[in-house]
Amino acid sequence: MAPLVHGFDPPERFVAGTVGSPGSRTFFLQARSGARVVSVALEKQQVAALSERIDELLDEVMASGRYDALIPAVAPLGLDDSDPLEQPIEEEFRAGTMTLSWDPDEQRVVIEVFPYTEAAVVSPEQLDEDFEEPEPDEVLLVRLTAGHARAFVKRAEQVLEAGRPSCPFCGNPIDPDGHLCVRANGFRRRDP
Repeated sequence: MAPLVHGFDPPERFVAGTVGSPGSRTFFLQARSGARVVSVALEKQQVAALSERIDELLDEVMASGRYDALIPAVAPLGLDDSDPLEQPIEEEFRAGTMTLSWDPDEQRVVIEVFPYTEAAVVSPEQLDEDFEEPEPDEVLLVRLTAGHARAFVKRAEQVLEAGRPSCPFCGNPIDPDGHLCVRANGFRRRDP
């Protein structure tokens, strides 16, 4: 059976955002076209990896010179999006595998987000075995212009930076009431 495709080509809005306070935030990718909104939950590290890889992909396309596409080096003015996520947030699925590519014909960044499934998790003992990933039930498919992709990256970086501050000594996050710093022999450090 073919998977349900939540396709946005292009979306009116595609952003990363959070719900909750720093330290207990839930991260979402959210796409909207008209009244149709799809929200996919994911991990903070997935947001960081996706935004970093989109930036790298666009830099590679720019450097290759093989395409006629106009790729901005930074997010164009006017595409900034600092609005909160669309409400109500109804999680479609939790993200697992994500793919990223460049469509040279349409000059678009193509993002596919597949649901997390236990069946797709490979244990170290299974690495040598032939593994066939199960067919997903649904997929989020988003096709972005280069400018909108750079704007997505800019917002994602702002969302990631809005979390708890990092300890200057150990790099671990500092909670509002401080934290036990391993580099300070267990002494509690307070945010200045």
